[in-house]
Amino acid sequence: MKAPLSRLAYIMAFFAVISYAFFTLRGPKGIPGLLEKQRQIQEMEKRNTALAREIEQKLEHIDRLTHSKAAQEMEIRQRLKLVHPGEKVYIVGEPEKK
Repeated sequence: MKAPLSRLAYIMAFFAVISYAFFTLRGPKGIPGLLEKQRQIQEMEKRNTALAREIEQKLEHIDRLTHSKAAQEMEIRQRLKLVHPGEKVYIVGEPEKK
């Protein structure tokens, strides 16, 4: 009589553990939470790659400006809108709105 009762207790405990695991894994901190975290990690890795590429481009731009007078002059002309004395500047189109 004792063996069938203990077997029933083990089976009930087993089903309780299985039920707990099932509901725990289905919850927000279970498998869906894990998938969301993996998606966020992939998104951040892509963003880090893009930012690293942008940093590399800016470093190359700084290097060009450091070593090339022509590049410096073009940058000054574009950003500061400066010209050499005696040059004529023609503005075509509508002015930029700030």
